[in-house]
Amino acid sequence: MNKTLKPRRAKVKRNFNTYKVYLQIKEFAEVMYCSRVELTTCLWFNGNAREAANFYASIFPESSVEDNWIAPTETPGNQQGEEVVVNFKIFGRPFIGLNGGTQFPHSEAISFQIPCKDQAEIDKYWSILIADGGSESQCGWLKDKFGISWQVVSPEMMNYLGGADAEGSQRATQAMLQMKKIELEVLKNAYLGTK
Repeated sequence: MNKTLKPRRAKVKRNFNTYKVYLQIKEFAEVMYCSRVELTTCLWFNGNAREAANFYASIFPESSVEDNWIAPTETPGNQQGEEVVVNFKIFGRPFIGLNGGTQFPHSEAISFQIPCKDQAEIDKYWSILIADGGSESQCGWLKDKFGISWQVVSPEMMNYLGGADAEGSQRATQAMLQMKKIELEVLKNAYLGTK
């Protein structure tokens, strides 16, 4: 009886150790994969990629201008010695600013959402981004001076636009459709049916 129990215990121990090794290998592979694969947004500019990168790095947290690439020879959009690429981060996410020329202007088909914690943060980003040639659109959308589209919004909006009260959500949605910059208090009052 004892002879049959000992091998079983040893087998269980071996299996447990094998499982621990498997978990370590799996964790290592996940770390390596995640550290190597990162989605990067490339934004096309007409010679002012560095100006844009410096602007974004100056206003958003966890943002910085990283390295660059200088054209070693003449390219379709650049002369030798000109800056072709500027790498930068916004909110810790990688971006590439590409000085490609005039062929591809920005449009509202691509935009970036800024999830603001409150009205003060909405006001702050709105005023910074529309300054010096930016333009307001509707429902929290705007274009900055480089032509990049942003949605300056807040998670709080969904309390009113997607709240449990269907009629309140309709009122809040109608109120939002009249807005340029998002006004959280107006949305809340519309949802509640108060003024």
